[in-house]
Amino acid sequence: MARQVADIPEAALDRFRAGTVIPAHPLALTAARTLDETRQRALSRYYIDAGAGGLAVGVHTTQFAIREAGLYEPVLQLAAEMAADRARDSLILIAGVVGRTEQAVAEAQVAAGLGYHAVLLSLAALRGASEGELIAHCRRVAQEMPVVGFYLQPAVGGVPLPYSFWRRFAELENVVGIKIAPFDRYRTLDVVRGVAEAGAEDRIALYTGNDDNILLDLLTPWRLKRGDSTVELRIAGGLLGHWSVWVKSVVGLLDRAHAAVAADRIDRDLLALAGQITECNAAFFDVANDFRGCIAGMHEVLRRQGLLEGTWCLDPEETLSPGQAVEIDRVCRAYPHLNDDSFVAENLGRWLSP
Repeated sequence: MARQVADIPEAALDRFRAGTVIPAHPLALTAARTLDETRQRALSRYYIDAGAGGLAVGVHTTQFAIREAGLYEPVLQLAAEMAADRARDSLILIAGVVGRTEQAVAEAQVAAGLGYHAVLLSLAALRGASEGELIAHCRRVAQEMPVVGFYLQPAVGGVPLPYSFWRRFAELENVVGIKIAPFDRYRTLDVVRGVAEAGAEDRIALYTGNDDNILLDLLTPWRLKRGDSTVELRIAGGLLGHWSVWVKSVVGLLDRAHAAVAADRIDRDLLALAGQITECNAAFFDVANDFRGCIAGMHEVLRRQGLLEGTWCLDPEETLSPGQAVEIDRVCRAYPHLNDDSFVAENLGRWLSP
């Protein structure tokens, strides 16, 4: 059955539009590279108990290869079960969908059947398509599910998407949000401008996926001209692979950012955190090696906390890069105020229980 924005529970939609923490959910594997259901559930429990307002599953951090491995539906189902058990209607569930139109529609239908509220739509498989073809693809998927647009950075396979695309995308009726992740200020502005000029700022929530600029995205007022008026847009929250770790602290950070924006007062200590977070991200995402170890890097942080047993990925070649563990050591020592180790230690046994 096709779903519309109006089908999203009011509490979850309000929380999403106000801005919340949405971890991009990793994939827990055994040493044999099979699904570790116990730890997969534990991750979802961790995120929900830490105060996340949503889960994004089947996205990059979950590993796109889950589809070929036959794990797409089982992994989405586990997260949906944990959400139903612990969060009821207050949590927004977002499923990643990929591929050309037939595949993306089929995945959206799977997500709808499992109770997901929206889909995060990757356009990477449509490289070379015209703008009109891209919009037609988005419109077709939006007939099945509310859509969160996704501007993935071209450096890791994303498609360059100009302002004109985002203006047309923002006019689609069943669009509920956009994850802005080009790692580029010019391209970020293309998205914000497109939403503003479409007059869609009240119904489309903007989320940062710019892992290199998380906090500044959340603090920046985007003031743009629309006709004779000036409109101000805000990036409300984050849907991030970086936010799959240290989530309890992240929730507090977002609350602090929202409070600073509401008071129109941003102190220097808050701005200083922006650089510290970006430095941690450089280590976790393996920027020095063109992001090759980004998933394994996030796994390593979770492994050190006991949430994962190892850093295994579906692709045996996808591992930590040489020197990456040393960099993770360094930023963990340098910025202990950013972790949530004590929160995890207090609750880990409960999360790992059947």
